[in-house]
Amino acid sequence: MTGHPYFHERTHATRSTELQAEARAWERSAARHPKPAAQARIRLGWLLVETGLRLVRTPAATAS
Repeated sequence: MTGHPYFHERTHATRSTELQAEARAWERSAARHPKPAAQARIRLGWLLVETGLRLVRTPAATAS
């Protein structure tokens, strides 16, 4: 046997804490840098907004 009976429990608890810290750091960095799919969705949304504004501003005289 290697050491104290709680050796493995302590090792796993320490590693768990490290992994949780890494996960939180990754989540923070992911929030600052949107994924390509999110960027595409944002660009599409603004394109639709711009198109809608252009349709609203179109003069009614050209429709006749």
